[in-house]
Amino acid sequence: MRFVTFQREGYSEPGVLFDDRIIGIRGAGFDDVISVIAGGADAADRVLRWLDRPPGTEVVKLETPLRAPIPRPPKVICIGLNYRDHAEEAKMQLPEVPTVFAKFATAVTGHGHPVVLPRNSTKPDYEAELAFVIGKGGRHIPEERWREHVFGYTIFNDVSARDFQMATSQWIIGKTFDTFAPIGPAIVTADEVEDPHALAISLELSGQMMQNSNTSNLIFGIPKLIAHLSSVFTLEPGDIVATGTPAGVGFAQKPPRWLKPGDEMRVRIEGLGELMNPVVAEQ
Repeated sequence: MRFVTFQREGYSEPGVLFDDRIIGIRGAGFDDVISVIAGGADAADRVLRWLDRPPGTEVVKLETPLRAPIPRPPKVICIGLNYRDHAEEAKMQLPEVPTVFAKFATAVTGHGHPVVLPRNSTKPDYEAELAFVIGKGGRHIPEERWREHVFGYTIFNDVSARDFQMATSQWIIGKTFDTFAPIGPAIVTADEVEDPHALAISLELSGQMMQNSNTSNLIFGIPKLIAHLSSVFTLEPGDIVATGTPAGVGFAQKPPRWLKPGDEMRVRIEGLGELMNPVVAEQ
């Protein structure tokens, strides 16, 4: 299944995406996608039964604004320098342990919504990423049990203000401007993705292919990330973990290619679809 959050009559509602239509699931007793995730197998069964005979109204996708699938994730956890080709272009050694930072929930935005370039940054950049969504939470999760804790996968764009990011050794300030975490359009449940470590991933910027790689180039795969993160803090249902970006980011171009008003970013991941965001200037 593909879970989304959409706007209807001014309110956000969870739904399931089918090609060009969305079936809302609020009538099945779910106020948001997190309540489905936290409900486990029982919630999934309830959704399936609702979809068989939905009393609700089908909504045409193209006429329906989408928010991020989880508009306010409990945690947005990001992994830096996690592709071999990206480490090479950044002229950095392969890390021995994952580099972890975070974004605040105020950075989250959805498919089709504008990314707003801040007035006080001159080096905004893009980063196409695969993200996984925690289903069953936990602490000290062993690597071999990672599948039990992944609800699904989504597309993530780790928009970054490089001037703020590189001003100190702590990256978070350059990563968490408002709208700097586009997510979506949907969360694709884990049963639909046979191997998340073998997916084509790309980013097209205003019609030009900038990133084109495969998740097989990840340095730390999802089992390692889940074990490492949960050894430090509790993973919770709805937490989003962005796994890092491949080569081709703007700062590595010669000359650098910074985002500018009027740009359009399209991140594509095999089996997950396309996340599109226009770029505008802060007013």
